[in-house]
Amino acid sequence: MAGSSFGTDFKITTWGESHGSALGVVVDGCPAGLYLDKADIQAFLDRRKPGQSKYTTTRAEGDEVEIMSGVFEGKTTGTPISLIVYNKDQHSSDYSEIASYYRPGHADYTFDEKYGFRDFRGGGRSSGRETIGRVAAGAIASKILKTLNISLLCYTASIGDIDIDYDRFDMAQALLNPLCMPDAEAAVKAGEYLDSLRSDGNSSGGIIECRISGLPAGIGEPVFDKLDAELAKAVMSIGAVKAVEIGDGVKASRSTGLDNNDSFEIKDGKAVKKTNHSGGTLGGISDGSDVLLRAHFKPTPSVSASQTTVNKDNEEITVNIKGRHDPIIVPRAVVVVESMAAVTVTDLLIRNLSSRIDNLKKIYL
Repeated sequence: MAGSSFGTDFKITTWGESHGSALGVVVDGCPAGLYLDKADIQAFLDRRKPGQSKYTTTRAEGDEVEIMSGVFEGKTTGTPISLIVYNKDQHSSDYSEIASYYRPGHADYTFDEKYGFRDFRGGGRSSGRETIGRVAAGAIASKILKTLNISLLCYTASIGDIDIDYDRFDMAQALLNPLCMPDAEAAVKAGEYLDSLRSDGNSSGGIIECRISGLPAGIGEPVFDKLDAELAKAVMSIGAVKAVEIGDGVKASRSTGLDNNDSFEIKDGKAVKKTNHSGGTLGGISDGSDVLLRAHFKPTPSVSASQTTVNKDNEEITVNIKGRHDPIIVPRAVVVVESMAAVTVTDLLIRNLSSRIDNLKKIYL
């Protein structure tokens, strides 16, 4: 299977299946000398693991990570870092029935068409558990960014048609409620909405916002590897994401030039933007403002209510999906979006070292 790697100089390769013995990631290109231990990575994995609220699957996985290589005496060595997480609560029998038919909204049909067969146990590589490797890699990238005073703030911005109110924005609330919403009132309403969907055997989608602060101007390659293009690819590669916006996003298409342009001013002897409609990028290169991206997630396709589909004998049938599934994946996906953004920015920062001769002089002279 091609396409399991992402990045150029800071490169990650994820591996493993939902119901295989383990999943993991190989991170290549991490600079030597970074203090790194298991706790750094486990803190990120704990944010995405299942079974933490009634809004997540009841699959009981501790998702404990082991560092297999690339770290010695508490610091990275510059060699590939291999990380592994063992699966311990697979119920493959829950999925034996679906081997004969195609679940609506899943990759069953397309995998069969592409490969001639598929791993029907939880979706194999198309399962959300594939993101374990992304999150483990994101923990390393985030630690690199922290040393450069670059931070990422991600949270649930909406569930269904329930949006957070930015006048009530409180990031501490996102750490207190299971929906990761930085608005206590919106979280209560969203919880009630999800409870009604669960009772009907249904599910919901939502939006995750990610804000990257402290990124210096000049990051991103200005043609095919633009900062916003790389971020969009990274986030769109997450299984359930159907759209990505940067800055004003789709609203820009209904705006005017005078409204959408970000005027400049001099502040503390430096050129800065008065507004940030562009979302922190101009011409695909960071402009020193916060980078703002928005990821739109579709509803969880595995719902217990009856659905129509077809089987391998080309018969039309009605099915009720069994197994343990999230009524919404957005809260657990917050750290996945954050991780992919961190990996992307880290890769572009390292690539940017060769953009100016002055940078090379600082290193080698």
